[in-house]
Amino acid sequence: MFIYVKVENSMDRFKERTAIVTGASSGIGRSIARKLGKEGAKIVVADVKKEPNQDGRPTDEKIIQEGGEATFIETDVSDETSVQEMVFKAAERYGQIDVLVNNAGIHIPGSAGDTDLEDWKKTLDVNLDGTFLCSKHVINHMQEEDIEGDIVNIASIAGIVGYGESAAYCASKGGIVELTRELALDYGGEKINVNSVSPGVIKTAMTEDMREDGNLKEFIDSNTVSPRLGEPEDIANAVAFLASNESNFIVGENLVVDGGWTAH
Repeated sequence: MFIYVKVENSMDRFKERTAIVTGASSGIGRSIARKLGKEGAKIVVADVKKEPNQDGRPTDEKIIQEGGEATFIETDVSDETSVQEMVFKAAERYGQIDVLVNNAGIHIPGSAGDTDLEDWKKTLDVNLDGTFLCSKHVINHMQEEDIEGDIVNIASIAGIVGYGESAAYCASKGGIVELTRELALDYGGEKINVNSVSPGVIKTAMTEDMREDGNLKEFIDSNTVSPRLGEPEDIANAVAFLASNESNFIVGENLVVDGGWTAH
C-alpha cells in the first residue's frame, strides 16, 4: 500500500504572498528580492532609486524577466510619510503584505572621534529609524488585515562585535538586533514573526573599497574562517528560510551568516 504525501515545492514557498524588500535595487537587497521572486512572491522593490549600483537592469524588471511579478516604489525609509505611502501603494496593488525585509542601509566609516553628528544621525536615520518605521507601518497593516506575517531585519556582525572605524554603523546595527527581539516579543503572539540576519563581509558595491584596500583585505581574510567571502545569495538563502513557514517556531533570533567571523 502506498500513501501519497504532498511535499511543498521549495520553489513555491512564497506563492500567493507579497514581500516588500527595502534597499532592493542593489546588493544584498537585490539578491533577496530575486530569490523571493523566483519562489513565487510578488515583490515590492522599495528604494530611493530604481537603477542598481551594478548588474544593469533594475531589480523589478529583472524579476519580471525571470518569470516573477514585481513593482518598484520609490521610498525613503528614513521619512515616515514616504514609508506610509509605500505601504499603502503596496497593499493597494497586491491586496496585502505578507513579508517585510528591512534591508536598506548605509555605512559611513569613522570612529566616534572622527564622526560628524550629521553623519551619525544620517546613519541611524536610514539603518535604525528606517527599520522601525517600515516595521511599524507594515505591522499595522498586518494587524488590520489579520495577516500571519514575517519580518526579517538585516543587521550585521558589526552589531554583535566591534568592527573598527564604524561607530555609527555598529550602533545602528546593534539597535536592529535588539529591536528585532522587542518586535518578536510584542507581536509574536499575533503570528507576526520577526527575526534578523547578521551578514559578515559580503561581496557588494558597499564593501568594494574595503575589499580592494590591501590592509583591510588582509584583516577581512584573517577573520573569515571560510575559504571565501560571502555572496549576496548567502544572505538571500537565510532570509528566504526565516520568511518561510519552515521557520515559524524560530522567533526573535539573529541568524549570523559570516563565514565564521564571530566564531573567534
